Amino acid sequence: MTVTLTDQDQFTLRTAAWGAVSLMSAAGAAGSSHKVATEGSIALTSATGLVGHAVSKAPKGVKWGKTVAELADVVLPALAEAMSLLKRQDPAEADNFRGTILVCLDATARTHQGPPSPTMAEMASKITAALDAA
Repeated sequence: MTVTLTDQDQFTLRTAAWGAVSLMSAAGAAGSSHKVATEGSIALTSATGLVGHAVSKAPKGVKWGKTVAELADVVLPALAEAMSLLKRQDPAEADNFRGTILVCLDATARTHQGPPSPTMAEMASKITAALDAA
């Protein structure tokens, strides 16, 4: 089965994936947001398959907002929409996308000594819930 993503589909996947990295970066400890963003970016650009091709570049033209709440208002629905559109087209790629985002969450959480901060753990929980909402 060959799946072709429209430009809008790719935009949704990119917004969801790169937005998840941004949310984790925003939830990181002071001074570590750059490290979090770097680890998350490495995880995204290491993705394979259709998802890897789609998320290899950050989206252009997204209005992320000025607060974490505004960012979450954009990203969390995009995560659910990305999962929904992939489940309709290719369930294996939906699993690939979910796995990619979970690797991203793990990579960003490991930028700290010990377990992730409560703020990062809560953000990861919200991201995972959005993935599972579809």
